Amino acid sequence: MADVRVMKRGKVYQYQFEIAPVDGKRKYINKSGFKTKKEAFDEGVKAYNEYEYSGKKVNVKDMSYSDYLDYWVDNYAKLNLRYSTIMSYCNIIKNHIKPRIGHYRLSQLDTRMLQEMMNSIYVQNSFSKCFIASILKVLKGSLKYACYTLNYINSDPAENVHAPRYETIDKDPAHIFTQEEVERILERFRESHSIYYSLLTAYYTGLRVSEVYGLTWDCVDFENKTITINKNIIKKNQLGLPKRKNITKGHSTTVWYYGNCKNSQSQRTISIGDRLVEALKEYKKEQEENRKFYGDSYLLHYEKRVINEFTNKPEIKIIDAKAELEVGLPEAKLVFIKENGQFLGTDTPKYAFKVIHYELGINSRFHDFRDTHATRLIESGADIKAVSKRLGHSTIDTTYNIYVRVTEKMQNDTVEKFEDYAKDMVIPKTVDKPYFD
Repeated sequence: MADVRVMKRGKVYQYQFEIAPVDGKRKYINKSGFKTKKEAFDEGVKAYNEYEYSGKKVNVKDMSYSDYLDYWVDNYAKLNLRYSTIMSYCNIIKNHIKPRIGHYRLSQLDTRMLQEMMNSIYVQNSFSKCFIASILKVLKGSLKYACYTLNYINSDPAENVHAPRYETIDKDPAHIFTQEEVERILERFRESHSIYYSLLTAYYTGLRVSEVYGLTWDCVDFENKTITINKNIIKKNQLGLPKRKNITKGHSTTVWYYGNCKNSQSQRTISIGDRLVEALKEYKKEQEENRKFYGDSYLLHYEKRVINEFTNKPEIKIIDAKAELEVGLPEAKLVFIKENGQFLGTDTPKYAFKVIHYELGINSRFHDFRDTHATRLIESGADIKAVSKRLGHSTIDTTYNIYVRVTEKMQNDTVEKFEDYAKDMVIPKTVDKPYFD
C-alpha cells in the first residue's frame, strides 16, 4: 500500500499516512512503537482503510449474521436498551440464533429461512409465548437496523416473519393476594426483618421490586408521609457483558448499581399511610441499634461514581466495606439490608418466595404485591388516574390492561350497579297463553 509509509524510530517502527488538509496545511496520522516493520505496515493499512472508508457503506458481502449480531449489540443494543434487556438478548443470540443461522451471510437471510427457524424453535421447545416473542424481537430489531439504518441489505427479511400461533392462551401469571394470605406471609417472615419490611412496603405502595430495593433512607419523608422513587437497583456482572470468565467457586461476581427509573412517569413521590410510616420508623431505629451492636464489623455501603463501559456515561456503583475501614466516598444508606448491614438487592426475596410457594402453598411472585395493590385500589373505587400516577405508568391503559385484574368483587359490583340503574324500570309480566292458538 503506497499510501502507508513505515519508518524506523530508534528501536521501533512507525507508520504514517496523509489525511485531508486543514486550513491548507498537510496533515498526517502517525503511530509508533511497533517491534517489526511488517507489524507497523499491517496496522497502518488497517488504520488507513478505517480512515479512508469511514462514513461509506461497508462491503458486507461476506459478513456473517453472527458477526453482524455482535456489531448490532455493541452499536445499538448497549446504547439504547436497559441492562436486563441486553442480557436477555445476548442469551437469545448465543443459545438460539447463532447456533441455527449465525453461519449464514447477512445477505443470504430471507423470510422463508427465518420463519422456518421460528417454527423449529416453537416445535422443538416448550418455550412460553412471551419468550418466543422475545426471540422474534431480536430478529426483527437487528435486521430492521441493518436494512433501514445501515443500508447493509436492500430489504428486511424479518418484516413478515410471525411467531407461531399458540392454541392455548397463556395463563395470567398474576396472583392477587387475599388479606389472609398477606397476613400469613408477613407472619412467616416477622423474624426476617429485611424481607418482612420490604414485602410490607411493596404491599402498601405497589412499587416494583427494583424500586423497593433501590430505596435509600433519604427517599422516605416521615414528616410529610411520602416516599420518593428516583432510582432503582440493577444487578450486573462485574466482569462485563457479554463475555464470561471462569470464577473461583464460592466467589460472587454480582455488583449492584443505581439505575434510572423505567420512564419519566416512574420518577415520582407517593403518599403513604400511618401504618407504613410507623413500621419504617421502627425498622430505621432497629438498623441504628444494629449498627452500634456490630460496631466495626457492620457492613457499610458507598456510592462510587464510575463510567458505564457501554455508554461511556457516569453511573453509581454500590460498594461495601466494614465500618472500621475508612472509605472516602458518600455513604449509600440503603433501606432494606440484613441485620449486619449486608445488602443483597433484589436477591433478598428469592428464598422467601420459595418458602411462600412450597411451605405456605401460595404460588406467587414479588410483582404480585404490585398487582394486588393496584387491583385493590380500583376495587375500592380509587380514581384510575391517581392509581396510574401512583404506580408510575405512562398511560392509564397500562394500569387497566396489565396490572388491574377483574376480581369476583368487581364483577359482583358491576351487576349491582346495573341493578341500581334499572331498579325503577317497569318490566311487563308475561301472560300465560297456550302453546297453540
